[in-house]
Amino acid sequence: MEVYLDNSATTRTLDRVAELMYQIMTKDYGNPSSMHTKGVEAERYIKEAKMTLAKILKVNEKEIYFTSGGTEADNWALMGAAYANRRGGRHIITTRIEHPAILQTMKALGEEGFEITYLPVDKYGNANLDALQRAIRPDTILVSMMHVNNEVGALEPVEEAGRLIKSMDRRILFHVDAVQSFGKFRIYPKKANIDMLSVSGHKIHGPKGTGFLYVNDAAKIRPILWGGGQQKGMRPGTENVPGIAGLAMAADVLYSHLEEDQEKLYELRSYFIREAQKIDRVILNGPRDREGAPHIVSLSVEGIRSEVLLHALEERGIYVSAGSACASRKHTISATLQSMGVAQELLDSTLRFSFSVFTTKEELDYTLRILKEIVPLLRRYTRR
Repeated sequence: MEVYLDNSATTRTLDRVAELMYQIMTKDYGNPSSMHTKGVEAERYIKEAKMTLAKILKVNEKEIYFTSGGTEADNWALMGAAYANRRGGRHIITTRIEHPAILQTMKALGEEGFEITYLPVDKYGNANLDALQRAIRPDTILVSMMHVNNEVGALEPVEEAGRLIKSMDRRILFHVDAVQSFGKFRIYPKKANIDMLSVSGHKIHGPKGTGFLYVNDAAKIRPILWGGGQQKGMRPGTENVPGIAGLAMAADVLYSHLEEDQEKLYELRSYFIREAQKIDRVILNGPRDREGAPHIVSLSVEGIRSEVLLHALEERGIYVSAGSACASRKHTISATLQSMGVAQELLDSTLRFSFSVFTTKEELDYTLRILKEIVPLLRRYTRR
């Protein structure tokens, strides 16, 4: 039996999405900047994709910019906003548990003279809004906060943060990394006072190498790429038409039955957590019950290194992660778990199980059965 429980790293592309992309790559393959019929056909796919995504977010079509994924969207949001607004100040605020696409960009901006404040989180991974209020200064130009943490599934208070930020200074731009929440929750940027929102296609059963950045038309942001002037010159380069169309179709499919899928995922998550914690010295990290995202479970298995357990599960056809896929190959200790105050001896004993709309209870039952079999054995033979 094969069980894929690493959906926060990437998801299986929907069949209908792959079929659409194949159609575009082999038949409607024109350059959308070309003036002939093939180009017009390609441009139509982009326009329709913008309409689909704008409707989901309840924003204007002209506020959607396609990117190569969540990392580019995050980089552009931070760097583009920082460079465009540095005359108003050089202070930026984020949290300690952001994705590397945010944290590494913040580090780069810090080296360029921007001052970065990192907000603490509680033991469940939730950002501290009192700390945010205290951190905001007259020279603050940007706040960036993820919506769902990619390692433990903490659901961050972005709506409350948006209200707080704008009540203190409406000039401060608010960016939200929604890579792990888009397709799992309904998100309305204008209602939540979000000026920029990053999304990735391959987290929602769309193709890899696709994503978009929502930018409020009133937000001041500059491009970080230069080229032929596509997308109003804000994100130049020939558009990835099959990827863009596939991303929009995947989003449309997920949002057509979002609540039903969300309920199913929450039920699976609660069941998996309850049964996994029956195993001796298995500890849940992050939110309980429905306080977090419906698709992510972080478990520390005391006495067993995460890499050892990961490969033991893989040998039995179960695919999981030792944390963020973007950092897991580096064998680094999770900054998220450290910020949450997870015990030192558990930092290198943690796995992430992440579900999708394709995940079944039978797959979880198989995973739980294997865990109950191998955890005692590995503890017996593993030397710390």
